[in-house]
Amino acid sequence: MKIVIAPDSFKDSLSALKVADAIAEGLAEALPGAHLVKCPMADGGEGTVEAIVTAGNGQLRRHQVQGPLGTPVDAHWGWLPDSRTAIIEMAEASGLQLVAPGQRDACTSSTFGTGQLIKAALDEGAQRIILAIGGSATNDAGAGALQALGLGLFDDQGNALARGGLALAKVARIELAGLDTRLADVRFEIAADVNNPLCGDHGASAIFGPQKGASPEQVLELDRALGHFADHCARVLPRDVRQEPGSGAAGGLGFAAKAFFGAQFRAGVEVVAELVGLADAVKGADLVITGEGRFDAQTLRGKTPFGVARIAQQQGVPVIVLAGTLGEGYQSMYEHGVNAAFALTSGPMTLEEACIRTAQLLTDRARDIARVWALSPAAGSAPL
Repeated sequence: MKIVIAPDSFKDSLSALKVADAIAEGLAEALPGAHLVKCPMADGGEGTVEAIVTAGNGQLRRHQVQGPLGTPVDAHWGWLPDSRTAIIEMAEASGLQLVAPGQRDACTSSTFGTGQLIKAALDEGAQRIILAIGGSATNDAGAGALQALGLGLFDDQGNALARGGLALAKVARIELAGLDTRLADVRFEIAADVNNPLCGDHGASAIFGPQKGASPEQVLELDRALGHFADHCARVLPRDVRQEPGSGAAGGLGFAAKAFFGAQFRAGVEVVAELVGLADAVKGADLVITGEGRFDAQTLRGKTPFGVARIAQQQGVPVIVLAGTLGEGYQSMYEHGVNAAFALTSGPMTLEEACIRTAQLLTDRARDIARVWALSPAAGSAPL
């Protein structure tokens, strides 16, 4: 019997690898003869680098960069030497988790540190760069990252522009000459599940600005500033991408990546699944177990269980989801390859207690599932 374990991380609790380890422990207790294949996953957000590096025998690199508010941050990124591929989680350098709630400032936060990570990958000789852009603290249309890579942004007095989204309202001139020429030789892919445009009612500022500290008035100012920046970009670049799906991702970093790097957008879970070899792992499997912290209707927007279930469904393999909580509309996933879903908690408990006990709860639920699975006539070969 072959069981593939392909969960995402449980935020604030366990990495995807530790989630897989905990599930495997419970399965092994009830099904000691089973062949367990651990395939930690991610969807372009937190844990993407770790999942890919773990599965691909890659390397973790560390680099000190400027965080979203300019303070030094020790950020890691992934390196796959055989394919000369760099995996960069922008949240490592420019993420919301790096800024305390009371200090979040969508007007001045910058992606400069993400640009520094891209430069480090170029220095390593990267031929392919995958940018995982979930969890951003920024709303600067990727201007900070571009500045770190040599793009010149100036106001009408010829002064270099300050960092942050609000400063983009003062852009008067863009100089391409200093932009790192190595960027033209690199294939960029964006791993994300956000399809918002850069500006407007569904743009980066309006939809994501408030969670990054922007007031209603600041949202309007930021939207105008990003539009002004896009106007100037359109004058020096071959095409205007501001309305393209994904340009509003990560506070507009998607716009910069599309416009200046020619980046292609792909669902984050698809990129990770390809790099970790999930489809090959699922071949010949009797069961797949995946999971995430909260499993609900939003999972359909491209989160890990959705991507895992699609791959398993193509091969006729049943899928079970283990989740911290089952939210509204989770049953909709039953039409997309998921056969059953279970919450972890065994009784009333606080979120803090559940986070502390996540590993044991995962092991317990996995053991319960395995004991039921063992009752099937073929001990796992029959569908649920």
